[in-house]
Amino acid sequence: MDSRVRIKDHWNEQRIFTQRTLGAVIVITVMVLTLIGRLTYLQVLRHDYYSELSQGNRVRLDPIPASRGLMFDRNGKVLADNEPAYQLELIREQVPDLNDTLKRLTALGLIDRDELEDTRRMIFSRRTFDSVPVRLRLTDEEIGRFAVHRYQFPGVDLATRQTRHYPFGQLGVHALGYVSAISVQDLEHIDRVTYAGTALIGKLGIESTYERALHGKNGFRQILVNAQGRSVQREGAFAPDLHSQAPVAGDDLVLSIDLAAQQAAEIALGDHRGAVVAIDPSNGDVLALASKPGFDPAGFARGLSRTEYAQLSEDIDKPLFNRALRGTYPSGSTIKPVIALAGLTYHVVDPNRQEFCSGVFHLPGSSHLYREGKGGKHGYVDLERAIAKSCDVYFYGLAATIGAEHIADFMAPFGYGQLTGIDISGEKPGILPSPAWKRTAFKHPADQVWFPGETVNMGIGQGYLLVTPLQVAHIVGVIAERGRSFRPRLVTGVRSSDGRVTTFPPIEEKPVEGISQEDWTTVINAMIGTTTCARYCGTGSTAFAKSAYTAAGKTGTAQVYTVAQNAKYNAKTVAENLRDHAWFVAFAPAEAPRIAVAVLAENAGFGAGTAAPIARKVLDAYQLGPDGKLKTVAVPTPESRAALEVAPPPASAPAAAPEPEISGEPPAEPQ
Repeated sequence: MDSRVRIKDHWNEQRIFTQRTLGAVIVITVMVLTLIGRLTYLQVLRHDYYSELSQGNRVRLDPIPASRGLMFDRNGKVLADNEPAYQLELIREQVPDLNDTLKRLTALGLIDRDELEDTRRMIFSRRTFDSVPVRLRLTDEEIGRFAVHRYQFPGVDLATRQTRHYPFGQLGVHALGYVSAISVQDLEHIDRVTYAGTALIGKLGIESTYERALHGKNGFRQILVNAQGRSVQREGAFAPDLHSQAPVAGDDLVLSIDLAAQQAAEIALGDHRGAVVAIDPSNGDVLALASKPGFDPAGFARGLSRTEYAQLSEDIDKPLFNRALRGTYPSGSTIKPVIALAGLTYHVVDPNRQEFCSGVFHLPGSSHLYREGKGGKHGYVDLERAIAKSCDVYFYGLAATIGAEHIADFMAPFGYGQLTGIDISGEKPGILPSPAWKRTAFKHPADQVWFPGETVNMGIGQGYLLVTPLQVAHIVGVIAERGRSFRPRLVTGVRSSDGRVTTFPPIEEKPVEGISQEDWTTVINAMIGTTTCARYCGTGSTAFAKSAYTAAGKTGTAQVYTVAQNAKYNAKTVAENLRDHAWFVAFAPAEAPRIAVAVLAENAGFGAGTAAPIARKVLDAYQLGPDGKLKTVAVPTPESRAALEVAPPPASAPAAAPEPEISGEPPAEPQ
């Protein structure tokens, strides 16, 4: 037997087994204790914290859009409210074949063919389980058409939403503005959380400028969702305690607009391209702001197709263009009262001195002739008669005597060449020309020279001078108030959702100073002569025959192009877009002004024939009662505003391109 054979050591094996078992027990015990400790920490000590987190993981907040604030005119008439509408919505994950579905919706006429690619991009920009609106507002006929084929469109359904409603259609659209779908550009400057669930945003006018006040505060509701974020229903002990918060409606806006005056302005303009602006000169309230032609804002609220928008934007009459704020035109003879005030203030004219009007004017040493309008002759005229009869020859000479720099310095405080500061965007300042202005306006030295003929042209509102209808209405208001100036405004107060009414005080600007009361009276009396036949019949007297009040006014005819020296202007032989513009400005009653108005009718000829009757209708609509007599115009009080007409609360829409950049009519070439 081999002595090297090893005998098995049971004791040692037992010891090793015992040690290993003990080690395993210790490790398991430590792990179990660690697990128990962690469970105790999570389930007991931190129960509330992690319970709240888990609740957040299975509960989603869905926004509830707030009702957009309403708009009222100064007397409580609703100009903009909300109404329920049906829109077509699609959930991508429930649609078996998206391309086929969109194709069949197009065949039904529910999606415009030109909008198909834009609709597809919009759908894919959202989550698969989101409900995406593919049509914002359906007509009754479209609703019925879809309902018949509804079974063929899984994942597509009708939903009731709010949309903007304008009870008077396109009335005042350039002042009120419109709302449209939130665009990619809008997302760059708005708070996406604040606008979550909101479909509409203001795009123009008051709707845009006062967007923050009108929008309101969205509410929310909690919805139980699964791990993928989809809504689920769960009953019993596992149902969470879901909460919701009601939205807060946007503030209602109280506007300065007078519905009767606004309607009169737009009806009186008729088919004329032009603008009417009426202002209360004592506080800057804009009583009417009309620009024709206009457009229906409801089209943007439902969503314009490419074809529809192209028709608007390419229309030769430019209905999207706000002529009241952005149209720049030569002022024509509406400038003459201010030129007269300049002559009186600089003491270069005796108001009683007679000057002879032979129908033409020429500068000393020059053979160039400056003609009287309509080829007329006025004979001997003093300052008042020159304004009332609109004698160009008189003001050619007066402007040449005053000088271009003095004229520009005097006109600037009235607001020429400046923004009025109205509380909506888009306004243009026009041009107040002067020798200093010309040196910076042109590049070539030869073009920077100011010629005496340009001063002569400026005396009758021609040449480089450009104004907007809003600007002219503001200036007429300054004359009515004898130098006091107020910033024009469209919104005079707000009413919050809890019924509190806040009124905004008028903003008084720096007054026009240095003009004597005697000189103000002289010029205002001359403007009264324009509309009356007391001593002589002024150019606007026919339009104001048998008026129940005394108005102070001024006609104006703005030349669009320069007539050659050896030619005569004949409107019948001139292209329509080259005919003169018609102006008329006025304020009334002359002794205690309540309203100042400026009327501009493009290519409509002489102001007395076209613009003055329009102004008369606006003045009558605002001042006269049903009996044809002057009515008492009460300034709205906080108490009366609190009793505004309120429409029933409604049951919350198309991207608009920016307002087109369009300059005014070209000024006449300098002579």
